[in-house]
Amino acid sequence: MEITERNTEKCVVIGIQGRLDTISSPVFENRLMELMDHQVTRILVNCSQMDYISSSGLRALLIALKRITLAKGKFAICELQENIHEIFTISGFTTIFEIYPGEEEALGVF
Repeated sequence: MEITERNTEKCVVIGIQGRLDTISSPVFENRLMELMDHQVTRILVNCSQMDYISSSGLRALLIALKRITLAKGKFAICELQENIHEIFTISGFTTIFEIYPGEEEALGVF
């Protein structure tokens, strides 16, 4: 997995490339926690290059959502691949997260 990060005037956009699984999710979760420790409370996760997510990856996203919600921030996800969207649907995560088809649309809600 590779993580990219860029600041916009509205939020920090985190990109995930590859697999968010048991091995890589702790790295991803730690990076999100570091951002939040530095008072970043507006995060958009772009999943256009993510090709797999495990329950560990879902857990990392859920932990970040809960922490940002407590901080009165905003956390959203965009550009889920079809197979990833199916996992979110089966797990019920489509009702928990704000999910947008495109990054531009997602940035519009920040």
